[in-house]
Amino acid sequence: MSEDVLRICKRCLTREMIDKDEYFQTLRQLIADVTGDERSSDRLYEERLSVCKNCERLADGLCGACGCYVELRAVIKENHCPYDKW
Repeated sequence: MSEDVLRICKRCLTREMIDKDEYFQTLRQLIADVTGDERSSDRLYEERLSVCKNCERLADGLCGACGCYVELRAVIKENHCPYDKW
């Protein structure tokens, strides 16, 4: 397999794809830039990601329901799961 090809990773978050750090740099910066009242607490964020990691729709950090990166959706306090799992 070519190193340029992203491997499909069922039930993985982008932060777990250490070999693709540069590829996800912009996403990680967007997550870090969410601050203040807009940002969910660390506990809530981790609870949401735990639900996503166990969801059959998660692949390569993307929600198969809506196409978002679950880590970015989960960090914004007012967001919700499109399937009402959180």
